[in-house]
Amino acid sequence: MQVKIDTKEKFHVITILDPILSANMTAELENSLSLYLQNGVKNVILNLEQVTSMDLSTAESIIKVQQAYYEHSASFVICAIQPLVEEFLDQEQLLEIMSATPTE
Repeated sequence: MQVKIDTKEKFHVITILDPILSANMTAELENSLSLYLQNGVKNVILNLEQVTSMDLSTAESIIKVQQAYYEHSASFVICAIQPLVEEFLDQEQLLEIMSATPTE
């Protein structure tokens, strides 16, 4: 999985560069995002601008990580969800659970 990490003073922006988030990437994604909870800056923006397709298990994993952030008084926001991915998440009734914004 290819990512671009942009570290700001109060948050990290993690941009996923792969167009497809498949089930075999789920563990790697979950582990990578969870590492930021151990840093001094615990606020993360997950930019999905490049992602055009996502498996259900990956979407559920992102929600699981997001909940872990909230349990540790940290923030985790998802931004730039593409229309096809947004439609998929809405059909699976996951979009309403996610904390998402249109732009970074």
